[in-house]
Amino acid sequence: MLTSLLGRLPVAMIGLAMLFYVQDATGSFASAGLVSAAALVGVAIGSVAQGRIMDRVGPTLPLLVTATLFALVVTASVLAVESGAPTPVLIAFGFGVGITEPMIGAASRAMWTRLVPAGPVRDAALAYEAISMEVFFILGPALSGVLIAAPWAGTGVVAGAACMVVGAFGFALTPTIRRVRPAPNAARGGLLGALASPGLRTVALAAMGFGVTIGFVEVAVPAAATATGNAPAGGLLLGLWSISSVAFGVFYGVRPWPRPMSLRLPALLAGFSVLVALLAIPTSLISLGIVLLVAGMLVTPQATAHSAAIELVAPQSSATEAFGWVITAVTLGLAFGQSVSGQLVEHVGVWAAYVAACVVGLLFAVVVYLRRSTVQDAADQAEDRVPALT
Repeated sequence: MLTSLLGRLPVAMIGLAMLFYVQDATGSFASAGLVSAAALVGVAIGSVAQGRIMDRVGPTLPLLVTATLFALVVTASVLAVESGAPTPVLIAFGFGVGITEPMIGAASRAMWTRLVPAGPVRDAALAYEAISMEVFFILGPALSGVLIAAPWAGTGVVAGAACMVVGAFGFALTPTIRRVRPAPNAARGGLLGALASPGLRTVALAAMGFGVTIGFVEVAVPAAATATGNAPAGGLLLGLWSISSVAFGVFYGVRPWPRPMSLRLPALLAGFSVLVALLAIPTSLISLGIVLLVAGMLVTPQATAHSAAIELVAPQSSATEAFGWVITAVTLGLAFGQSVSGQLVEHVGVWAAYVAACVVGLLFAVVVYLRRSTVQDAADQAEDRVPALT
């Protein structure tokens, strides 16, 4: 757990730190948004590939290899930025950073399915995973925003990468993780793998809508802070909505609503999208921070719902890959949201990014609602299996 915490701490830091770093070097939020989006696309591809490999050979070797490659690519990326490389080159390096980022989160979540039995204890462990990630979403943006004020703008990128590499090596080499062996019936069918499950595709769509909405905000808020002449406040403001997210997430986890997972996924996404639209109203950073606290209440409940839904819709032998698909969906959503938000901020206005986030999020919520039967069917099948197992 301790090494996993260290390795996952920069999970919300690397992309934002790169965005701030490239924006400082190029003076363009549009270029910075594209580089950050490329890194997220790389994470989206790498998370599934790494998850599938971990299910088949165990997590230790893949984590060691990817952590080494990640360190090398981050070093090359920093050298490219410092040498004034053109935007297409920076985008390529951003993609390389993302695809080699070690998927400690997926391996950590899958660890609990092996260490504890299904039931309240495992539910608590998965809730811990979701809430701890929200803590990182508090610290990551805040650290990125503070470190951008350091004498060198790339400090956040290097510090985040160092934590991730050390954490990945420590996690991979712990006896608990080294003892993990591949599941005897690990799924090997087809290119889609675990995503062949209709229910998992619905969960992935919910996760993608969640990522798109956050992606718009993660560019718009720093842009709003920069426009007031207080760029470091952008990261601190983003940390605010994670504070309310953790606080409300603990309360929500005791009595989640709606109870049926098939309705919970679209309801939470729709509510979150509407709250994000309120960000277009504030006229000062203080009022923006207050609205971010309100909007953040539905962040952790969604992350917890996605994680819990995987237990219903994916086979246990593909748990790491299934979580990788959810990470992929979120990061693709983040990439789309950040890239479009950068263009809207630069050519229309910050308010347009918030409105677009609401509209796109609601569209995803409608699609997830229309596909709710795929999740409900999986939940019914899971309940039918319980008597036979006991």
